[in-house]
Formats: sequence, C-alpha cells, structure tokens
Amino acid sequence: MREISAEAVADTVARLCVQANTCLPRDVKDGIAAARAAEDWPPAREILDRIMENGEIGGGFPICQDTGMACVFLEVGQELHIAGDLAQAVDEGVRRGYAQGYLRKSVVSDPLERVNSGDNTPAMLYTDLVPGDRLAITVAPKGFGSENMSAIKMFTPAATREDIVNYIVDVMSKAGSNPCPPMIVGVGLGGTFEKAAYLAKKAVCAPLDAPAQDEFYAELEREIMDKANKLGIGPQGWGGTVTALKVRVMTFGTHIAGLPCAVNIG
Repeated sequence: MREISAEAVADTVARLCVQANTCLPRDVKDGIAAARAAEDWPPAREILDRIMENGEIGGGFPICQDTGMACVFLEVGQELHIAGDLAQAVDEGVRRGYAQGYLRKSVVSDPLERVNSGDNTPAMLYTDLVPGDRLAITVAPKGFGSENMSAIKMFTPAATREDIVNYIVDVMSKAGSNPCPPMIVGVGLGGTFEKAAYLAKKAVCAPLDAPAQDEFYAELEREIMDKANKLGIGPQGWGGTVTALKVRVMTFGTHIAGLPCAVNIG
C-alpha cells in the first residue's frame, strides 16, 4: 500500500491556494477570448479586453480581491494510506498558503458571532474514495460575491424541462452583476438536497472545455446558455450578449418523489 504524509498534503494545498488565486487557467482565458470574439456591444468588448489584459499581466497578484473560502476536493485512492490527520493537514495547508501568498483572510470562526479566524480556516473539505493508490487535490477559492447568488430548489417529478431551465436562468437573472459576469454556472440535478449542491459546486470547477456527460445534457447546457445570454446582463453587468461563459450540468440518481436542482455560480 502506498503511503504519503499529511505534511506533503499540507505543502500541496498551500501551493495550490496561491496558484488558484493568482493564475487564470488556460481554458478560462480561451473562453474569455471566444466571448470577446462573439460580443457585439462595444462597452462589453472593452471590458473583456481589459479582463484579458489583466489576465496576461498577472504578476503573482490575486485575480480578485476576494480570495475566497478554500473549497478543497480530494479524490483518495482506496489503496493509499495517509500518515497523519488529513483534515488537519488540509487546514494547515490553507493556513500556510494564505499567509505565504498574502491572500485576504475572509473566514469567520462562527456564522453568527462573526469573528475572523485570522488564517482563512476552516476549509471546506470534500472527499471521494476512488480506485487506486493516488491522491488528487483540487483547491477552489470561492468568493461570496458569486456564492451568495447560488440557489437550490426541491422540484417534484412533475416539473418539466422548461421549468428546470427557466429556474436556472431566473437564478442567473436575479444574480445580475453581483457575481462579476461573465459567469460560470454549475448545475446539480438529482441526489438529495446536499448532493445537488455538491454536484453544482463540482460543476463550477470543471474545465470549460470538458465535454458534457452525454448529448442530452449537452443540449440542455446549450439551451440554458442561449437563454442566459439573452438576458442582456453582459460582462460586469454593462450589457451585451455574453452573460455566461459556460453552463455545466452534473447529475445523480434521485428519489421517485423528488427532483433537486442546485445552481452554483462562479
């Protein structure tokens, strides 16, 4: 059985916290460039130009002043042994990364007493067991300008495809300029209340150029995108034809009496 130390996990999480906050992924850069090519509204084109320019300048500075709550996704191989406390290692990695990268610490220890933890912990930790002996770590800093715009609805099976599409687009419409569009929209369908939300959060993290799970959901994603981009919100809310860069739908089996639908915005 392969073994890795909790210290190695902490070091990796620390590095990823800085990388995720300062490096715009290539798929997102390509998505913004494609949006710029498709945009007709001059102010929107100007905004997208500035976003692309800032993405190239970088310089190790955070992409956004809100460096988020660290959402850490782990895929843990069933044949892997982690020597030490995994949850503590993840929090230690976040603690180090946010200090080393001079990233804004935005987490409070208690939701009602509102006292800043001082080190951006606790992290949100999601763990999946998978075959093999490897550990895959994804760090997604989630700013709450977008997180606050997310929503969930427990539909019944009587809901139609149109009901689902309209609900998702309505969530985006109500979000308006708050999540700093163009948005990346994750949709979780099925499972239970919390599973749908988890799927939506994972969908936001998927590469923009990753294929849909099948052609049925590829068509659903295109339909939602088309309606969303007719809202007229546009880049940074200044109008235009590009409100969403991508809509990604992830699904899971559910109960015969339910149809959970969660929308998470990035």
